[in-house]
Amino acid sequence: MDEYKSLNKYLNKNKEKPKSEFDKHLNAFISKVLISCILFIAFLIANKINTSTKDIIYENVYNKSFSFAIVNNWYKEKFGDVFPFESIFSNTQPVFSEKLIYESANLYKEGVSLKVTPNYLVPILENGIVIYIGEKEEYGNTVIVQQENGIDVWYSNVNISNIEMYDYVSKGSFIGEVNGDNLYLVFQKDGKFLDYKKYV
Repeated sequence: MDEYKSLNKYLNKNKEKPKSEFDKHLNAFISKVLISCILFIAFLIANKINTSTKDIIYENVYNKSFSFAIVNNWYKEKFGDVFPFESIFSNTQPVFSEKLIYESANLYKEGVSLKVTPNYLVPILENGIVIYIGEKEEYGNTVIVQQENGIDVWYSNVNISNIEMYDYVSKGSFIGEVNGDNLYLVFQKDGKFLDYKKYV
């Protein structure tokens, strides 16, 4: 009986200490990476076995506009942030948070031309992922953000600040400065251009 008690004491004595918040987040992150790797390997194996998989990918990713933002939003709802450090750095505050301000709006090509003050800092309209950075003919330097609602927004005639491809951008943060005093916005979903009046 004494031996049982001492063994029980020994086992209780050597129990693991409670994990810190950072360790929990790190374990969750590593688990997500491992699960992603397993799914990727399974996908590669399925791709070798089934040749029609490649055709499906080409059709849905290259020929259609694949909604990375919607997938990202779904992932965050189901599993939390991809990088689970949000709660650790929760005291950080955005330096810039503004709504879109303009003097006038006129129809321009497939979108709208907004008259703004020179060197206006352009705010992001909705959360999303950057899917394009480059020159668009008759629009100038353009950034396309695929919003979580599935709408692609072109921010054109903008001098980009520190945004890169596939960055996740938050509503109210800025994308860059307007080149001059005209900002061009275009709203597109599933290859169709939308009426800007619903969104501006």
